[in-house]
Amino acid sequence: MSIVIVAAESGEVLDTYRAVLAEALPDLDVWTWPDVPDPAAVRYALVWQPEPGVLGRFPNLAGIFNLGAGVDAILRDTTLPAGVPLMRLADAGMGDQMVEYCLYGVLHFHRDMDLYRRDQSAGGWHPRPFVAPGQRRVGVLGLGALGAQVADACTAFGFDTAGWSRSPKVLRNVHAFAGAERFDAFLARTDILVNLLPLTDATRGILNADTLGKLPRGACLINAARGAHVVEADLLAALDDGHIRGCLLDAFDPEPLAADHPFRHHPGVLITPHIAAQTLPREACQQIVNNIKRLEDGRAPYNVVDRTSGY
Repeated sequence: MSIVIVAAESGEVLDTYRAVLAEALPDLDVWTWPDVPDPAAVRYALVWQPEPGVLGRFPNLAGIFNLGAGVDAILRDTTLPAGVPLMRLADAGMGDQMVEYCLYGVLHFHRDMDLYRRDQSAGGWHPRPFVAPGQRRVGVLGLGALGAQVADACTAFGFDTAGWSRSPKVLRNVHAFAGAERFDAFLARTDILVNLLPLTDATRGILNADTLGKLPRGACLINAARGAHVVEADLLAALDDGHIRGCLLDAFDPEPLAADHPFRHHPGVLITPHIAAQTLPREACQQIVNNIKRLEDGRAPYNVVDRTSGY
């Protein structure tokens, strides 16, 4: 019986996964794709954006672990074995990183650092009046495990924080909006929008001319979810006409971002190379080992993906 790792990670990262798994589960061999001596012996697969068809080569899979929070890439694989539980990571060190990244972005726009950067480039010197956090309306789009932590952190900083989710959620001191009928109201009260939605058929392209236009003029955007949430031409148009003041973007479709892409040179855009929240191998392995033990004992695993909803 064995575990196979199918991920385009660096050798050092893969070595960490192999070492931690071998120590915690000494009865299982740990292999790395494509070096798999016996595909029929593979019982568990650890994956990140595997090539379509790879997982279908293992006829005795009992569990698939996605090495990240987003499962949109693996769900596009039409050959994904049916009936095999697909599990995502609930946090694995990503929560704290995401809070840091999004808080940085919120504070960046809240304290007008984007405008001061432009002033610096133009040789300007324009002090701006201070705005109290309670007068700045932050909206978190998506209140899953990561979104809820970010919303809580923004509230702790004193921001007037709201969140939107498909189904109702209750968070302390966070204005909760839920469902399509409340989406426009959520956008209308948001000065700084933080997108942390999962990527599904329903959310693909959700940041478009229509939705961006429902934000107050001069609003700012932080996208730390998926690049395909954004209709790039619509965002660029909103930036050019000033409806969107500025944005911090961490995810793109495709990646890496092309060297001549307009985002790279636009004065209203700050980009980072998909580093908002990176999976930490040791923390990830703790969740994986726990779920493998549950599966081997005949118990239901945690964090199983609903393939219909996409998360």
